[in-house]
Amino acid sequence: MEQINKAGYTTEVPEDRLSLIALLDEIGSGKIIFIGDVDSGKTTTVSYVANSLLSMGYKVAVVDSDVGQKSILPPGTVSLGILDRPVAHIGEAVPLAHYFIGTTTPSQYIGETVVGVKRLADIGSRIADFVLIDTTGFISGPGLELKRMKVELLRPDLVVFIGDSEDLRRLESSIGSLARVFHAEKSSLVKPHSHEERKLIRAAKWRTYFSGSKMVEVDLNEFLVSGTVMFTGRPLLQEEIELIGKLHEWIIFNGWKNREGYVVVKADPERPRPYNRSVIKAIDIEKLSNLLVGFIDEEGLCLGLGIIKWPKLSSGKLEILTPLADEELARAREIRFGRIRVTEEGEELELLRREEL
Repeated sequence: MEQINKAGYTTEVPEDRLSLIALLDEIGSGKIIFIGDVDSGKTTTVSYVANSLLSMGYKVAVVDSDVGQKSILPPGTVSLGILDRPVAHIGEAVPLAHYFIGTTTPSQYIGETVVGVKRLADIGSRIADFVLIDTTGFISGPGLELKRMKVELLRPDLVVFIGDSEDLRRLESSIGSLARVFHAEKSSLVKPHSHEERKLIRAAKWRTYFSGSKMVEVDLNEFLVSGTVMFTGRPLLQEEIELIGKLHEWIIFNGWKNREGYVVVKADPERPRPYNRSVIKAIDIEKLSNLLVGFIDEEGLCLGLGIIKWPKLSSGKLEILTPLADEELARAREIRFGRIRVTEEGEELELLRREEL
């Protein structure tokens, strides 16, 4: 069987975990954030705490915000799961709700990540005694700001710092009196994972999620489209498309005029030529191939993911591969564009910059 999670439940944990469980029992309920560096044992600790609290009779929910190494599928989202039984890994939690991020790195999506964690933690608080929030190992630079904003917005009942580093000390100083802090030792049993191992584990998760998918044709006129500058403003007239195409020797598939200028989706039959980027936002059609998208419901939550297989932009349609059932697709009100190109076999083709679409 493929490995799709880095770590699981174990009772071989540092002694301070017992003190942590005792403290949580004293607190009785609340939101708990777990923060640590890469390979510090955050998810293992969350699994241990979740199982311990379950055995004590508490209702437990988990918010999985580690978009790079997701436990609760699908990837590229922040997810809320409920634990209805002891689990070997938090990936076994019953998924209840997701918030679309659309990439495996949150560095350019700090706002979306914070909003997603806040919304799902609020939902979890209504159905569980404890909401355990697993985070990424992204704690330096913008990662520190991401964690600080999560704490500032959520006002958790406890922040669990796992390990000790200069970045964690800086983060603790930036939190100040916003939350109570518990210091936990990094387990000596934690196994470091290389970049390649992490990539292989992600690939297995993509394959697992998209297994059994089907192709659906989406008419973009029936949906709100977000996460891109495309489809904003008025559609270009045919003569405008022909003129811009002729001037730049582009094949243009569709385009729009907005307050900032022109947006076109194009291909370069010849080698790329320079153009005025302050007037024209040109998006290469290949950037849409195998692009991850989210199907969003009327509450702004993510019903599930899809992969664009054929962008039929001249007719305003997309051919999308998705595992969502017809009744789930019927609830979608919005298509949101992500920033990772990935195949259903788990091959990650490209991470796009936010401004590319």
